[in-house]
Amino acid sequence: MSLELKKLSKIFYEEKGRGVVKALQDISLSVDDGQFVSVIGPSGCGKTTMLRIISGLESPTSGELLINGERPEEPWKQVGFVFQEYALFPWRTVCQNIEFGLEIKNIPGKEKRQRALEYINRFGMKGFEDKFPNEISGGMKQRVAIARTLVNNPSIVLMDEPFGALDSHTRSHLQKFILHVWQQSKKTVVFVTHNIDEAVFLSQKVICLSARPGRVKLTFPVKLPYPRDVTEDEFNRYRREIIEFLSAEMLSEPDSAIEVEPAG
Repeated sequence: MSLELKKLSKIFYEEKGRGVVKALQDISLSVDDGQFVSVIGPSGCGKTTMLRIISGLESPTSGELLINGERPEEPWKQVGFVFQEYALFPWRTVCQNIEFGLEIKNIPGKEKRQRALEYINRFGMKGFEDKFPNEISGGMKQRVAIARTLVNNPSIVLMDEPFGALDSHTRSHLQKFILHVWQQSKKTVVFVTHNIDEAVFLSQKVICLSARPGRVKLTFPVKLPYPRDVTEDEFNRYRREIIEFLSAEMLSEPDSAIEVEPAG
């Protein structure tokens, strides 16, 4: 499914009239059906707030959210969310954690178990079905969290810095893993990260947000074939140009969005 935000803003009002926090301002962006898009920007620029609005967990103060060109009444039915923290239930096993969303949908027990086991096998977790979260690694926990989201078959997958707490080796492994999952599933993915290398490695398009209130500073298409080699000159050229654009704050009107073709 395609996704579009039009002039979307979010203001949080503090208690007892002590002031307001402008989290997002006039965000306009589009994500095509089946596209992998990363969103980067400084801490506190509203990246997570934007994901929460797309998922239906927050309402925008103004602006419009469109899924397949229409305003969704219940976006959470079409959207899956992989959080920064694993958010696994410690009292449930790997299989039971993956089954959780299916339980809410009242999927019968046999089908629920079968679908969860399919993802356990696909995600390389066979033999860990009955392990609890405190018995598995951080990388395995994130696989469980991703499987718990995808088993519900969302059309759009939101990922909020899912690899931020992992060591570099595990992070690199899971980057390749999520690329494989995306290429197999053809889902639309919006991936929030602070890591420019990660954004270039994964994405077909990188969206750069300003400091709070978050505004779209730059829309940067990444036209490299998969799989990508982070040591190649072409990869590093993309990386450098995104860093330069972010550092120089090249937009004269920060609330406008542009698409930049890399030089060369």
